[in-house]
Amino acid sequence: MQLKRVLFFIGIVVAVCSCRSDFETVASKGNLVFSNDTIYLDTVFSTISSSTYQLKVYNKSNEDVHIPSIKLGKGLNSKFRMTVDGMSGNQGKVFQDVTLLAKDSLYIFVETTVNATDANSTDFLYTDQIEFDSGANLQKVELVTLVKDAVFLFSQRLANGTKETLSIGGKTLEGFYLDDTELHFTNQKAYVIYGFAGIPSGKTAVFDAGARVYFHANSGLIVGNNASLQINGSQSATNQLENEVVFQGDRLQSDYADVTGQWETVWLNEGATNNNINHLTVKNASIGLLIQNNNGTNVNIKNTQIYNSAHYGILAQNGRIVGENLVINNAGEASLACIYGGNYTFTHCTFNNNWNSSSQQAVTLSNFKLGSVPETNALSKATFNNCIIYGAYTNELELNKKTTAAFEYQFNNCLIKMDSKSASANPLYQFTTDANRYNGIILNQDPKFQSIAKNKLNIDGNSAAVAKGNLNYLIPLDISGTTRTLPPDLGAYQNKPFVN
Repeated sequence: MQLKRVLFFIGIVVAVCSCRSDFETVASKGNLVFSNDTIYLDTVFSTISSSTYQLKVYNKSNEDVHIPSIKLGKGLNSKFRMTVDGMSGNQGKVFQDVTLLAKDSLYIFVETTVNATDANSTDFLYTDQIEFDSGANLQKVELVTLVKDAVFLFSQRLANGTKETLSIGGKTLEGFYLDDTELHFTNQKAYVIYGFAGIPSGKTAVFDAGARVYFHANSGLIVGNNASLQINGSQSATNQLENEVVFQGDRLQSDYADVTGQWETVWLNEGATNNNINHLTVKNASIGLLIQNNNGTNVNIKNTQIYNSAHYGILAQNGRIVGENLVINNAGEASLACIYGGNYTFTHCTFNNNWNSSSQQAVTLSNFKLGSVPETNALSKATFNNCIIYGAYTNELELNKKTTAAFEYQFNNCLIKMDSKSASANPLYQFTTDANRYNGIILNQDPKFQSIAKNKLNIDGNSAAVAKGNLNYLIPLDISGTTRTLPPDLGAYQNKPFVN
């Protein structure tokens, strides 16, 4: 009798469970909801994997849904790949019989590795779709990525299994010397550099207008002893900077557009000679330009922009620089640092620093370097004409002098952010009484840049820098190719109405 009761109870449990809707699904009816109807994967280089992008799929109904298939439109031939709630499916391209519970969601992660030859020849886009179900219930999410064809430059692996290295300035770096076929950078393809690319002694690297160079993490360009750098950018007609030479990191996702320190530096090392830079844009380096111990020739830097450097926009140590229409914005330590002496002239330049640190500066000058032998070195000239030196903090100009070496500096018709009261007791900052050092100085007036956060340091007619320049230092065209009025505005830009 007891056994019959037990069997009867089990039968009831089985019957009840067989009626529960928790274990039943209904066929997909084409009413899934997606977090995006198109996934735009950021620009990728040919053969290099993209970042991973997320799509969320929602079942907002009260019933568990059976999705017969989730697949890429190009099937197993697609250059995209995905995971669906952690499942890899058939080569990451096709997934069968996926259940999505009522009021629940699932995650799809998408990435791609694609060749430029796979992309559309007119717009360089590679596209596909994620297809959910088929027939009348078919739903699609579009996939789009832009593909750049590129020349890849990198250290070769040696027979002993190690990679090529360079010995520069007492440091050993993973890197390689460019051979004669690699010294001409054209605008036909992008260039991606892994490690430090060195220009050999006696050689010149030439960059044509419109050249694009992308540096991987811990990479850079080195101009060694008796080597030269010629950057031949030219004026661009649009915000695409189509004729600028651009150096930046190789992370092309929009999230990395303003991330500092993605690559190392352009290093003009001791003995680098006859270096000319025109219309170069440098973004997101650790140090934009590192210039050390030129061999007596000037580094000529014109119409150049350096943005978002982790440490310095330009760090010069006993360098020789002539800068015109130069713009440097935001750096972890200083936008421009000329230390351990040297010889410098900057005319119609804009130096700004809004880095979130109380120790940052727009411009710092010194005639010494801690830990060096000898410790001091002559700053034979540091002249700033018609410049703007500005930033977020009280003092954006720092002068550090030791008496054991020359320290020669002069500021002519410059707008400077400086707490004149705190500096008045320091003989280096006698803005109103030292005519040998300071002439026509404007203190603590806002230049009213268009957008510091967007690296737009242009000015309009409301700026305090308008018509405050000296004709003796006139450069006829500003960095954007606009003719300067007379008297000229301060900084790299002639004033214009702002255009978004």
